[in-house]
Amino acid sequence: MELRALLLLLLLCFPGLQAKAPHAEERQREGGTLHIQCPYADETRKQEWKVWCRLRDERCYENAVATNSEMSQTRDRVTIKDDPTAKTVSVTMTGLQAQDSGTYFCAVSLGHGYYSPLKTISLNVFKEVLLWELDTLWLKCPYNIWGQSTTWCRREGQTKCGVMASTDYSTRSNSRAPHDRTSITNNNYQGAVTVTMKKLQAQDSGTYWCALRSGRTRVMEVVLSVFKRTQQYTAEESGNVSVRCLYKNTDYGAVSKAWCKEGAGTPCEILVTTSSEASGNQRTSQDGRVRIQDDTQRGIVTITMEQLQTQDSGVYWCALHETSGPFRMEEVTLKVSKALADTEGASQATPLGNSPALSSNGSTFISLSVVLSILLILALITSVTLCVRLHKLLERTGNRGAKDTYGNSEGTAQLGRTERRESSKDDSKGLKHMNLDLQSRPSPEDPLYCNIEASQAPRNPHGENVEYAVIAFNQFPRNDAG
Repeated sequence: MELRALLLLLLLCFPGLQAKAPHAEERQREGGTLHIQCPYADETRKQEWKVWCRLRDERCYENAVATNSEMSQTRDRVTIKDDPTAKTVSVTMTGLQAQDSGTYFCAVSLGHGYYSPLKTISLNVFKEVLLWELDTLWLKCPYNIWGQSTTWCRREGQTKCGVMASTDYSTRSNSRAPHDRTSITNNNYQGAVTVTMKKLQAQDSGTYWCALRSGRTRVMEVVLSVFKRTQQYTAEESGNVSVRCLYKNTDYGAVSKAWCKEGAGTPCEILVTTSSEASGNQRTSQDGRVRIQDDTQRGIVTITMEQLQTQDSGVYWCALHETSGPFRMEEVTLKVSKALADTEGASQATPLGNSPALSSNGSTFISLSVVLSILLILALITSVTLCVRLHKLLERTGNRGAKDTYGNSEGTAQLGRTERRESSKDDSKGLKHMNLDLQSRPSPEDPLYCNIEASQAPRNPHGENVEYAVIAFNQFPRNDAG
């Protein structure tokens, strides 16, 4: 107890002592989650309160989240949990917002509003903004402190921030310079300031701060990315090309439009412009090859280039035409190549010995294709011829077989039933007999042939002329000599 009282007395007498703690910096995107672990000394008791709070002037100015047990405590989007075994306090902040940027610490409470810091965190939550060229950036800085000016500045290096607008003075909006297209409005009753950047261009991409004290104290960080709208066209020499560019007619319908080409010496050389006096007006360039027409009702600018030449290749802009210079609406890349007829004429004029390898390869490919085509046609003709000959051969063979069958059927008995019956004699004699029962309609003079012995023949009551034959099969191989 005496030690704690002595520590409290030292803090009261020397408040700078409580700032000596490990320091860390955290940079998070809006919507992200912050995880922090704060270890504490072994002599810190479990029952002592561990807190997480936001600092201002070295004091907690927002409600702190505290715990003195292993149970986690949650308030709003912050959760704190003590792990006495690991001697560590864990802090989690979810759904981070730009206004959460600031200095925090986790500490052990000493009572009477004093703390022993465990770790100090500088949290920077940045807002990411993605826009197209000619869009307008509009945002609110989280708060405004009475008596202090709020500035909108662009980050240059690690710590420097170039002021573009401030609540102390107003800015113009008719210049190409970023700070002349930026305004800031003080809304004291809403506790915020409103920042506006108009006619954005790709070069406006960067990191910006809402800050106090002429940029020395950051309130909110904004990462701005501005993208170009692009188109690409290809055309042949002596041809034409037509380009259409869209814009918001409510914002830029009354502004004159221009068609310009990027050059080495100037950002964009104006070729032709429109007039903002009437809708649908059309103008032509001095050489008569470029026309521009603005449809302010639909928000469409149409550019037509005729009689193109190879030197017309390059990068062009559809742009707003103002006294300070052009503001790019869309970037158009045009590539003009020589016409096909000119290319063929040049190849014909080239000497044979110096003909390009590409022409030689093309001739070889054509010759090879012709040879392969001829071989394929020959193979197809051969296959068809063989198929026709085979078909005729099969038809001839089929007709001959049909004739032989018809001729044999005229002098042959039609078989009705065939029976096979082995002789009752011993097989050792090497004879086997087959009984054939033939049904026919022969004439009375034609004899009948039966493969049976005469003694086994049935009686012949009708007196037909019957001849008998015996066919013997030798079961043993015949002697080559006999």
